[in-house]
This record gives sequence, C-alpha cells and structure tokens, in this order.
Amino acid sequence: MLRFAPSPTGDMHITTLRIAVLSYLVAQQRQESFGVRIDDIDKTETIEGKDTEIMQILEKFALKHDSVFHQSEHLHMHQTLAIKLLEEEKAFVCTCTKEEVNCSRDCEILEKSEYTRLKESKKPFVIRIKKPKESIVLHDIIQGNLTASPDEVGTFIILQKDGTPSPLFASACDDILSGVNFILDEKKHLNNTPKQIHIKTQLGYKEEIVYAHIPAIYHKNESDTPLSVKWLFEQGYIPDAIINYILFASNPQAPTKIFTLPEAMSWFKLEEISPDDITFDHDILRSINKEHLMKIEDKLLSSLFGFADADVGKLVKLYLQECCTINELALRIRPIFAPKAIENEWKEEMILLQKVIMDAPMLDTYDTFIAYLIKESGLTDEKLFTPLRLLLTGAKHGPELSDIYPLIKSYLLEVAS
Repeated sequence: MLRFAPSPTGDMHITTLRIAVLSYLVAQQRQESFGVRIDDIDKTETIEGKDTEIMQILEKFALKHDSVFHQSEHLHMHQTLAIKLLEEEKAFVCTCTKEEVNCSRDCEILEKSEYTRLKESKKPFVIRIKKPKESIVLHDIIQGNLTASPDEVGTFIILQKDGTPSPLFASACDDILSGVNFILDEKKHLNNTPKQIHIKTQLGYKEEIVYAHIPAIYHKNESDTPLSVKWLFEQGYIPDAIINYILFASNPQAPTKIFTLPEAMSWFKLEEISPDDITFDHDILRSINKEHLMKIEDKLLSSLFGFADADVGKLVKLYLQECCTINELALRIRPIFAPKAIENEWKEEMILLQKVIMDAPMLDTYDTFIAYLIKESGLTDEKLFTPLRLLLTGAKHGPELSDIYPLIKSYLLEVAS
C-alpha cells in the first residue's frame, strides 16, 4: 500500500501535490491500494477546513483513493503502542527538561517500580524510545543510501506530556496499522526516516518498506509568491497541465512533453527522478497549460466561461494563439459578451455600426456581413474596421475578424450592445 499523508496546516504546496501525484502513479503501476491519511495529530498547527480542502484538491486532480482517515482517530492506538514499548523496556519515562536530556541518563535507568510514584507526584513526563544498538541503513531509491548511527537517531520523544504521540511516532504507527510498504516523502524529511524505521523495528513490523524521498519544487527567489496549488489555480492553470508539469519536471527525458497522468503510467519511472531540487519554470508550465487547453473539447472549453457552445470553445482557441492561461483568456473572451465602452475617438462610428447591426438580418458569412455594413453605414477602411473590432471584441487587436465572426454571429445582438 502507498499513502499520501498531508498535514492540514496551510495551503497545499506544489511539492506536496507532487508527492500525492507520484504516490498515486506508483500505486497504479504496482497495482496496489492508495490511501490518504490526514496528519492532524498536532492540533496546535491544524487549521480548520484544510482537511476538506486537501480532499477537494485530490478530487480536482482525479487522484482516487481507496481509503481515508484522520490520524487523530488513532490516538488511543498510538498511546497503546507507546505503552507497549515502555512495558517491553524499549522506551522509558523521562522528566528531563530540554537542557537536561542531553547530559543525563538518569531517566533511562529509572526502575519500573518508580513509575507509580512518579505518576502520583504529578510531575510532567514524556515517554522516549531508547536509541538503537546498531546503525540504521536507509536504502532510498532516489537519494541513495543513508546511514544513521545510534547517537544520530538518539532517544527521542514518542509520547508527549499531554499524552499525545509525537507526529513522528504517530506516522510510524499508522504506517504499521495500514500495512504501508512503499513510502514517498519530501527530501527535507529524509533525516527523520531512520527514526521511523527504528520505531517500526521496535514495534516488530516485518514488512519491507521501499523509500523514495522526493526533491522540492521551489521559486528561484524566496520572496516570490509561495508555490501553492491554490495560487496555481488562481493564475489560471488547469489540473491536467499542473500534473503534466510536475511529471515532466521530474523526468525531462519523457518521450513527449505533453501528456496526461494515465498516459504517463506506461513509461514513468520513479527511479529516474533527479535527487536535486527543481527550480519552478513558469514559462514551461505556461506552454504546457496552453497545449492542454487546446486539447479540451470545444463545448467543454466554453463551459469555463459560462457557455455550453462549441462555437464559443472555438473562439477561445483562436485566442490561445496569444494566451496561455484561463485568466488571460477571460480578459479577451468576457469583454466580447459584455457591454462595450463607446466613449472613445470612434464613438460616432461605433454608434452608427451598432444601429446598423441591430437592424440587420441574419448574415451567414463574414463577407456578406461586411458588405451589408459598408452599404448601410457608408464606412470603409479604418473608419469601418477599427470601430467594428472595438464593438465586437472590446479590444483594438486580436484574431482576424473574419475568423471571429462565424463563431459569434448567433450572439451578435448581445455582442454589439
């Protein structure tokens, strides 16, 4: 089983989404189940509603899960497993402060008989796992081998003063309870993995686990807007393009630049991901987004702008010659169907053309439309075409009017109003 375990502590970052996409993809390739675990055990960091937002994002990207649960649902099991380690003398009660813990081993040699007296004294304590006796070797399929000595792993907290498990311990316990055998995580968490391996070993988990620590995607300048999925949507990028970018950035040797997630499953290899972090390339994402918008069926594309009309979808694709995002397209498409600003240097011509169009019969072709306007208005050349473009599109520049007219003629009275 593979799991995606986000924390509901803020907007989902593109690197976190990358973990979700790759976990889902590998699960599909291996024909294993894909589970979602909301890591909400730290209530001081959890933001209300972010768990729902996470699930909505997964739905937008069509990352279907076989199971989902909140980590806090397993609180009692985490506590039980911590006590199990204590009873087996694989963990110990500790009353040390942060300053004392590194220079004193008194707690570690505390006799069990003294636990009751300690509990009665109401002195705050935590439970720490004992450090391993041997080095822990992590075989990571992206980052290579990592060896952590017993001192590097150390004696770390598994149950805190308030009785809640540490996030590290809760995560390891839930991996055991869920039968996880393949873990993708962010590279920044690499140093915590030997501790999780130690916990699982001490709890007797025998399942062999494959680890892959994924590099981050980040802005070149730290001052730039955080690379959240929410921000990408706000910029007008669509899910298929974002997934395409994530996988293409992960594997620049892909057989093609433009593809969907199902198409990538036949050739994508997790082992070929570079171990290095990736600098976000806005230009590449823009070009990928443009190609995916172009591939959307015309009628469906029109729905992004409030229509259900293939002609409007074709109109949108005309503007894809100069646009790459939904936002940029909206700035061109919406003014076409909005009331036009007449107060400009072409005011008289626009008013005249507006009246002629309102009285005109249905004119099927662009040529007959222009011939009718010339005849009825007496306008020609720039005095005809510049105000006409402003009247039909709300802009001085854009695709050829001869290409636009057949796609908007059924809305002509609305467009020219």
